[in-house]
Amino acid sequence: MKRLNLSPLTESATLLRRAAVVLGSVGLTALYSLLVLLRALFGKLDRRIVDKYCREWSTALLKLVRTSLTVCGEVPDFNDGRRYIIMSTHASHYDIPVSFVSLPGSIRMLAKKELFKIPLLGQAMAAAEFPSIDRSNRQNAVRDLDRARAMMESGIVLWAAPEGTRSPDGNLLPFKKGCFHLALDTEAVIVPVAIRGIHRVLPARSMQINLGQPVDVRVGTPIDTAGKSKEDLAGVMEEVRQRLEELLGDGEAG
Repeated sequence: MKRLNLSPLTESATLLRRAAVVLGSVGLTALYSLLVLLRALFGKLDRRIVDKYCREWSTALLKLVRTSLTVCGEVPDFNDGRRYIIMSTHASHYDIPVSFVSLPGSIRMLAKKELFKIPLLGQAMAAAEFPSIDRSNRQNAVRDLDRARAMMESGIVLWAAPEGTRSPDGNLLPFKKGCFHLALDTEAVIVPVAIRGIHRVLPARSMQINLGQPVDVRVGTPIDTAGKSKEDLAGVMEEVRQRLEELLGDGEAG
């Protein structure tokens, strides 16, 4: 177990502090997006630099809300040549920065295609190898799947949220099938990760920011999908759900 102590205090943010967090977060995101694009423009962007920027950006965002992180569980060797997908609980916009800070490897979020339409951020995500799977169009889906597989084979670790949307209280919502199809299509190793307490930092669909919240990242036993087929989809989804519920423990909402 390791603890990343980013704050000793717990308090509800004032209106002024919330404004500072929002403006600071937008500014940091714009800054690192610009850095990525400038390096890409001059041919000096590589995966090592993107990893560094992702972790610096994430650390700065978490310092703005003074989050204290604890990480426990055995993280697999992401450099062993297999394909990996981190399947994480999703209860806050801060899930992704927490994952970048607390887990090793070249992690890239499996993003909604709408994010790529955001000026500056979308172009930076594309340059930084953030994938998206468009299953509404079969031709695009096949192309996106081939790209995702190639990225994973080259060492990219995909991060996905099987719930598809943020839970308001930290309890698991129903799963969507998209990332499970991807796991089976690529014969990936699924790494279940539960992030406890993150919903208190910035509750879903609210602007209430709570500073100094303790957040507990728990890494579960990996699930290898090699040799599994579409007929195994429901079983894999249930196994991931059970492991995430075990990692969350007795009521994450408490």
